[in-house]
Amino acid sequence: MTIFEAIKSTVTPRMAAEHFGLSVSRNGMACCPFHNDRHPSMKLNEDYFYCFGCGAKGDVIEFTSKLFGITAMEAAQKLRADFGVQEDKPSILTKLNLYRTQADNERLCFRVLREYLQILQDWKVRFSPQTPEDDPDDRFVEACHMLECTQYMLDLLTIGSPEERTELVNDMMKDNKITLLQERLREIKEEANGQA
Repeated sequence: MTIFEAIKSTVTPRMAAEHFGLSVSRNGMACCPFHNDRHPSMKLNEDYFYCFGCGAKGDVIEFTSKLFGITAMEAAQKLRADFGVQEDKPSILTKLNLYRTQADNERLCFRVLREYLQILQDWKVRFSPQTPEDDPDDRFVEACHMLECTQYMLDLLTIGSPEERTELVNDMMKDNKITLLQERLREIKEEANGQA
């Protein structure tokens, strides 16, 4: 976690404004220190501030930077000192384990997607309608819907940039998408074994 992330996750714009002497109402409104403001026109939310009078806006670091006329780094250091924020630096072991986990997840996604792609390619040929009047088999329909997308994801895992691969793997791991696909593959195998 960087100093900026540590500050933003700990100190809200309202906390900083009150710490630096601004009077903030219960609904988070204050007189804007960035222009001649007689009536409260600045809203201080959990993540950002916004002035309806002069249009000043940003996060807690931008607020502090603008208030004191200092750089963003100086503002972050001031907030860290004033609020006692600790910057969490992951250990080398944590980084290594994170890399291992990412590589393991990437291999898992590749293996599952490759197996699913092979099934889809088979289904598209084997279960295609023989005449235009035939009702399409559900497996043929699934192959038509999923083949191109699955091939694209495999291509990304094979030749995509590290950022593209990481984004795809994180998306597949999120909401258990990869687990759901593994369950689908199990269903397919059970159906195939039942028909044999």
